[in-house]
Amino acid sequence: MTRRRSVLARCSALTLTLALGATACGGGPVAAGGGSKELSGQTLNVAGVWSGAEQKNFQKVLDAFTEKTGAKTQFTSTGDNVSTVVGSKIEGGNAPDVVMVPQVGVLRQFAEEKWLTPLSPATVKSVDANYAPVWKEYGSVDGKLYGLYFKAAHKSTVWYSPDAFEQAGVTPPKTYEEMLKAGQAVSDSGLPAFAVAGEDGWTLTDWFENIYLSQAGPEKYDQLARHEIKWTDPTVVKALTTLGALFSDKKLIAGGQKGALATDFPGSVEKVFGPEPEAGMVYEGDFVAGIAKDQFGKKIGEDARFFPFPAVAGGKAPVVSGGDAAVVLKDGKNQKAAMAFLEFLATPEAAAAWAEAGGFLSPNKKLDLAAYGDDTLRETAKSLIAAGDSVRFDMSDQAPAAFGGTKGAGEWKLLQDFLRDPKDPAATAAALEAAAAKAYPSGGAGGKG
Repeated sequence: MTRRRSVLARCSALTLTLALGATACGGGPVAAGGGSKELSGQTLNVAGVWSGAEQKNFQKVLDAFTEKTGAKTQFTSTGDNVSTVVGSKIEGGNAPDVVMVPQVGVLRQFAEEKWLTPLSPATVKSVDANYAPVWKEYGSVDGKLYGLYFKAAHKSTVWYSPDAFEQAGVTPPKTYEEMLKAGQAVSDSGLPAFAVAGEDGWTLTDWFENIYLSQAGPEKYDQLARHEIKWTDPTVVKALTTLGALFSDKKLIAGGQKGALATDFPGSVEKVFGPEPEAGMVYEGDFVAGIAKDQFGKKIGEDARFFPFPAVAGGKAPVVSGGDAAVVLKDGKNQKAAMAFLEFLATPEAAAAWAEAGGFLSPNKKLDLAAYGDDTLRETAKSLIAAGDSVRFDMSDQAPAAFGGTKGAGEWKLLQDFLRDPKDPAATAAALEAAAAKAYPSGGAGGKG
């Protein structure tokens, strides 16, 4: 994602990064491990939200890039407020070269701020060949591709303890209503049903989105994501009412509302799969598996299993996705290494470096499913790839960061407030609409809805 004088110049510098595919120079495949490591002596600075197990596993990708190109790497964890941290670094003259952006809305914001460099023709070619069109669409702004989706998430999975289900005498449910009944049985057996990570507002948006997509349908979902209908639309109030019935049931939530609001995402996984279980289920994406495996030694598929987020009120079972897109900042000091890194990330080789470790899905169709470390990961990866363009991207991630991607503000905070007191869905819908109207360009919905 840097300006190149010619395709030939790009290829001569970056042959080592294209080990698994044909080069854009018209030559044949590049041999893995060969070459003179053109980037030796250079340092690539990468920023992203990851910490803990995810940061450790991403380091394997960075190490593979170092092995291939000779470039050193440095990773900085931004926490959830990516846009704020990156903006401050740019203003301070200390911009990273590459940012792993977790929200479509933030990617669009960065592009509109003129912070980004479009991807190179070689990377665009890889995306066209190896990805479903939806991933190119979400990485593009005004017809230019700025973001390469390296890590995807299958956000329609509910993870559970087989021991808890066996103790309660229940099996994985097929509908949302059956899930709540199973939750009551788990609670009656002595263990609260759900660990809810209310301290991290993004998990609450994921709860809402799965319910909304199933209950309201994909057309309404797309309209709300673009703020073409208001958050006061009856479909929103209905989905909040459905979610509120769960949030208000203290038997179903570990620690009740207060406990949930004091639980972050890793903590919610620990409550189910840690040494002292406090809940039988945790809803979140496929990346739950990485934490259950790496931090708590669970064998995925045996000690930790999942079932698809079930259909709500007669709707279809939802398939919500998310992802982290790599972008290159114009103000980064090492554009050459940054471009090389993006071209490397577009290869199946880069994805394979993380796939075996777990907590990771690649939207790259060319990644061999055998690269994943267990059958559960292969199952979720196959499902995501098979969904193609029918998958719906995380709604809050499509929103402007001020509404859908900022800790302590917008949708994150308002859904935390709703978890604290879920008695008035209509009031929460009105508050969400007021926040959205301020964040979206020209207010978005206008008089619609």
